[in-house]
Amino acid sequence: MPIEPQLRQLITLARDAYQRREYERAEPLLCEIIAQHPGSAETFNMLGVIYHHHGRLDEARQMFEQALHLNPSYTEAALNLAVVLSDTSHYGEAEAVYRKTLRRAEAEPRQLDQFARGKLANLHAATAEAYREAGMYEEAEAEYRKALGLCPGFMDLHCELAMMLSERGDREGAVRVCREALLHNPRYVQAHIQLGAELYALGRREEARAAWEQALAIEPGNRRVRVYLNLVTPERQS
Repeated sequence: MPIEPQLRQLITLARDAYQRREYERAEPLLCEIIAQHPGSAETFNMLGVIYHHHGRLDEARQMFEQALHLNPSYTEAALNLAVVLSDTSHYGEAEAVYRKTLRRAEAEPRQLDQFARGKLANLHAATAEAYREAGMYEEAEAEYRKALGLCPGFMDLHCELAMMLSERGDREGAVRVCREALLHNPRYVQAHIQLGAELYALGRREEARAAWEQALAIEPGNRRVRVYLNLVTPERQS
């Protein structure tokens, strides 16, 4: 069924407001579009994102479910639904949704786009944090590594994994993860700082000094690094 010019203009306005994150303006436009044309999965997904942004989680879930009812292959809506389910502590359902999304993506001839990879990586990271808080470190490590397998450029996740390994007493493992992180981004200051901390804890003071000096070379104004360097700088002889 062709879309009337007036409705097409309304869709253009709504999409523009949504992309600009002008949600107060986009919401009534999207509701009007649904009233006139309830067959657009994209419209339900955008409205779900707005509801989620405003904390209206039950309504957001309904919108994402409707988007998937209209288009079961809508990856973004599926991942958004998984996020809402996770936010409302329906972890089992969230897990099932994104597992199904992965299976569908694997069955299709195209690879996951970067948006989908980021969403999935964040879901794995959230699951890792839940395991970590429960002291289930092996499970947490597995989830962090799944996240990094999808998005190895998420530098904060490398550091979270390293900290988790350190928490469970595997400082050598933490060192390896920090070094892996720096292969992806040699200028990521936090990885240098954390590498130095792990090396210092292992008694490898000169290596720790080198890591912190590298951090300071990248970010000369970092006072935290200067404090750490004082730990390994011999006192001047008077």
